[in-house]
Amino acid sequence: MYENGNGVLTDKKQAFYWYKKSAEQGDAQAQFNLGFMYVNGDGVLTDPKQAFYWFKKSTEQGFAEAQNYLGIMYYIGDGVLTDKKQAFYWYKKSAEQGFAGAQCALGLMYDNGDGVLTDKKQAFYWYKKSAEQGDAKTQCILGFMYAKGDGVLTDKKQAAYWIKKSYENGLQDAKEFWDKYELWKY
Repeated sequence: MYENGNGVLTDKKQAFYWYKKSAEQGDAQAQFNLGFMYVNGDGVLTDPKQAFYWFKKSTEQGFAEAQNYLGIMYYIGDGVLTDKKQAFYWYKKSAEQGFAGAQCALGLMYDNGDGVLTDKKQAFYWYKKSAEQGDAKTQCILGFMYAKGDGVLTDKKQAAYWIKKSYENGLQDAKEFWDKYELWKY
């Protein structure tokens, strides 16, 4: 209520207070929200270590979005030492629960051999999972993979389909790719 001003005036400090009360009682969503507030300095001073602590508490209950954020924190070394293996582990836990952002992150790690051996087929698999949920960036990447035969057989119709979806979902760069590779022909 206080975070978004639903029925009351927006008050980030009050939101923080109530999220903390709920988080301390074990509510996974509140633990995630508290971590997010610490990341962004919303109603509280920015504190990556506290954010990590609360995200970790939430992940222990299987909260997919918190698992993704823990992956991000391990990946970039925010509040914790950089650890690509831990980042991969948490992204995978989140991705397996269907969280599109984590699926994209796993795709990128496999695609670039970042913290894991390069595996274009696995990259394609995770990108497709994310793209099917409407992630415009991942739809564009998937279209590019189809156009270039990167991790999948070349398929210009599929490339055109995914690039068009990406553009329709708001990724302006997809239009440039559409024009450059003359995908309107397919």
